[in-house]
Amino acid sequence: MLQDTVGRLEGLCANEQITIVTNAALVETVSEQLRTFPGVQIVGEPAKRDTAPCIALAAAIAFARDPEATMLIMPSDHLIADKELFTQAVRAAMSAIERDPEQLITFGIPPTYPAEVFGYIERGDEPLAGHVFPTFSVSRFREKPDAVTAAGFLATRRFYWNAGIFVWRAATVLTALREYEPNLMQLIDRIAATIDSPAFAETLAAEFPKIQGKSIDFAVMERYPHVRVIAAPFDWDDVGNWTAVERLQSLDPQGNAIDAARHIGINTQSCIIRGAGQKLLVTLGVSDLIIVQTGDATLIAHKRDEAAVKQVVDELEKRNWREFL
Repeated sequence: MLQDTVGRLEGLCANEQITIVTNAALVETVSEQLRTFPGVQIVGEPAKRDTAPCIALAAAIAFARDPEATMLIMPSDHLIADKELFTQAVRAAMSAIERDPEQLITFGIPPTYPAEVFGYIERGDEPLAGHVFPTFSVSRFREKPDAVTAAGFLATRRFYWNAGIFVWRAATVLTALREYEPNLMQLIDRIAATIDSPAFAETLAAEFPKIQGKSIDFAVMERYPHVRVIAAPFDWDDVGNWTAVERLQSLDPQGNAIDAARHIGINTQSCIIRGAGQKLLVTLGVSDLIIVQTGDATLIAHKRDEAAVKQVVDELEKRNWREFL
């Protein structure tokens, strides 16, 4: 999916204009995955600090190389089937930014069911004039809802899933971050002063962990007055959670999504099951579970608790059991 994400940029920019920001522990693996994309820059964060610091760092790098740079921000765990429609939508957003560089543009995904695992964007009443695809001012951002609230969002037809895909000028988002998050930007500016110099890696390692983590939605998008949302014309799915497997994989007659070489399921319904290698995995009398077996660890969770997997990651880091991450 990382390769697909980078490949989606073909025709939009050169490889040398692409920056991947990832965890420092994954730089070698990411480099191996992107060996067919020479020129892509990979930056390793020395600490996990959420999306605002990540985007601020990427924007600082883009701005240092081109003060007029327009950025496209994309997570690497999204499934977008129609590359051509995606390209058209990005070009439309870029044209809008050219007309009004003070905008911050996000893509909203028209919801197809009352999802509880996505954040939502509430749009304004009327579409804005002069746009290729339906584009609206953003009324507000909403956190992941419960089932009843999600159903209400769907019924109004005013809400989109928040895909976390953005288009904006690097200079604009940096200005917004300086206004709303001055402490964050003080540290980012120290790092930015060393971009493309031998001191960059050392400065990044020293300063980035001092940043307080925060999402870009909380840091900027919910506070900035000129946020626009384009109704995405392309099909989209976020494969950053296990329940996405049910949407993307064929289910057996009992509603199970199974990816295991050796699995015996007896009285097993609506489970997501993934096994490693030739290990036997047996389920008996269970339902609505996520069961993931790897070479050295096993995860068993109820589907409703999927979001709490992040707590497991935090606990592994606290115990310094990074080999299981």
